[in-house]
Amino acid sequence: MTLSVNDVKQIAELAYIKVSEDEAKATLVQLSDIFNLIETMQAVDTSRIEPMSHAQDVVQRLREDVVTESDQRELFQSVAPQVEEGLYLVPKVIE
Repeated sequence: MTLSVNDVKQIAELAYIKVSEDEAKATLVQLSDIFNLIETMQAVDTSRIEPMSHAQDVVQRLREDVVTESDQRELFQSVAPQVEEGLYLVPKVIE
């Protein structure tokens, strides 16, 4: 993908960013480098590569799912400012 200095200025304007001519030229060079890297990465054949869930072959140690605390819901709701039918009521913040 090729960009021009005018494209960079237009993108900056859309983002409400003021850029000088020198900044636009420097940004154009950086963006061109990024697009070239993306093109290079897309050219690599990954058809025989198996997808990975993690970059390293690690196993997560799991603990037993055991209840370690007692149910204190009634205690917590007794000190809440507003509760209705077991739910905490909070002030409306979005109109």
